[in-house]
Amino acid sequence: MDYKKTNAPLNTVTRDMIAMAEQTGNVYETVCIIGKRANQIAVEMKKDLEKKLQEFASTDNLEEVSENREQIEISRFYEKLPKPTLIATQEYLEHKLYFSNPAKEKERLSD
Repeated sequence: MDYKKTNAPLNTVTRDMIAMAEQTGNVYETVCIIGKRANQIAVEMKKDLEKKLQEFASTDNLEEVSENREQIEISRFYEKLPKPTLIATQEYLEHKLYFSNPAKEKERLSD
């Protein structure tokens, strides 16, 4: 998933968790799924940002002013992106997440 092209809202949105839990049948399980995906997205975003800022690690003092502006622009871009939890929630609502519960699958097999 390319988090830069997501249609997730930029602000927090109040959601009906009971309605969201229809896919799993359990509110807690839904929150866990979204939380785990949000952590994955956050790690991916952090790696991306660190990789882009790594280019500026070795600088000379003369070039520092122009590179500072570029660093600031990169940081601002990432600050303006939706938060990982909002992206994960949007993916969940659009049925773009694959998830499974091994305990439930084990129960189905034993029945």
